[in-house]
Amino acid sequence: MDNLTQLSEKFVGFVWGYGAEFLGGVPLLVVALLLAGLFFTLYYRLPQFRHFKHAIDVTAGKYDKPEDKGEISHFQALCAALSATIGLGNIAGVAVAIAAGGPGAVFWMWLAALVGAATKFTSISLSLMYREVTTEDGETVVHGGPMYTIKQGLGKVFAPLAFVYALFTILSAFGAGNMFQSQSVASLLDANGGVPTWVTGIIFAALTAAVILGGIKRIGNVAGKLVPTMVVLYFGAAIVIVVMNLGIVPELLWKIVHDAFTGTAAVGGFAGVGIQTVIAQGIRRAVFSNEAGMGTAAMAHCAAKSKPIQEGIVGLLGPYIDTIVVCTVTALVLLITGEWMNAGGDNVGSVLTSTAFSSVLGTIGGWIVTLTVIFFAFSTIISWSYYGEKGVTYLFGNGKKGIMVYRIIFVAFVFIGAVSKLTPVLNFSDAVFGLLAIPNLICNVLLSSELKKSLKDYESDLKAGKA
Repeated sequence: MDNLTQLSEKFVGFVWGYGAEFLGGVPLLVVALLLAGLFFTLYYRLPQFRHFKHAIDVTAGKYDKPEDKGEISHFQALCAALSATIGLGNIAGVAVAIAAGGPGAVFWMWLAALVGAATKFTSISLSLMYREVTTEDGETVVHGGPMYTIKQGLGKVFAPLAFVYALFTILSAFGAGNMFQSQSVASLLDANGGVPTWVTGIIFAALTAAVILGGIKRIGNVAGKLVPTMVVLYFGAAIVIVVMNLGIVPELLWKIVHDAFTGTAAVGGFAGVGIQTVIAQGIRRAVFSNEAGMGTAAMAHCAAKSKPIQEGIVGLLGPYIDTIVVCTVTALVLLITGEWMNAGGDNVGSVLTSTAFSSVLGTIGGWIVTLTVIFFAFSTIISWSYYGEKGVTYLFGNGKKGIMVYRIIFVAFVFIGAVSKLTPVLNFSDAVFGLLAIPNLICNVLLSSELKKSLKDYESDLKAGKA
């Protein structure tokens, strides 16, 4: 193990709370995310279940009003947020979770998604309540996200917390939203097509530059086309494999539930792993996949032409689509084919998932995963460039020169990620991404009573037909 890998493992261990475990060894940050999600679920009376249908209706445009402030539609905002979440976390991340934590890790991904939907509702609603809407060069421009919520909602005393969140957002944009994505694509193309990683890096960097110069409107338009297409392609191929093996699916689902409280991992020769490892892997990968608790999706949703509670309800759909649906079909393919047991060496992450698809669908299966990874990773990168830009804008102002410098550095890191090793990149991504949860959860809890009142008012309006 080289020094960089060792350093990255110490860093991620420190952030997630290894060494400060609870409940038999579950890392501190994992416990905090679960408890926060459970608290918001109960405090707001199960919003992710009660308002599920309403979320679909709003996303479909049933409640659109021309006078609502914002830059993009509900659907574009959801797609922009999903483009930052549906991606390598669903393809590479699930493979990593099952390899290290066994099938039981999927159960904890489900739980994290269900309670995390309430956390996501909270972050998005609050961010729209405190977003800043201005007019620049004759166009509506929105600035929002947890840093603005902290600043406006909690006051000057908490200004350092807002500063920290913006800083962590920038770091996460370079790690989770950038380097991890380009590295996964580069390694997959190298393994499947013999494409040198530096070639992938240059092409991806050039494409990223071409899109991010257009801002959130161009990102929303691109995401609105890429995300639905890629979800249908990938999900369709996975469903074919599941249907072909439908008879063993109930047994595999039972194995997921059973192993959630026992544990068997591919890493270490199918050795039994502690329940804390199963839980930690499931939660970490679920959070990395759907971002519940981190508050980042709120930055995309803030640009929507919507009311605060209304957009928060739209946002709670994210974890359902991202984790309950897409991650589950990936997990089933890995378990059906048994490829999860062959993890190790270069056969990890997206390469492992690609191998699983190829074992059933042949070469076309591998290329479906490869194509999906490319476009998912690209959509994630462009959406995260926007998140990082919001962090830069908050810290350094809306000056065009500063934003351009950030964009150039961001594009450079696309290339750097492509030629880097997976383990250090994955650990660095997990660490800086985990840091986002701390200020965001503090803010969400402190403003929960205010949000609860707004939710009650919105539900009254909805009942009266005024929403």
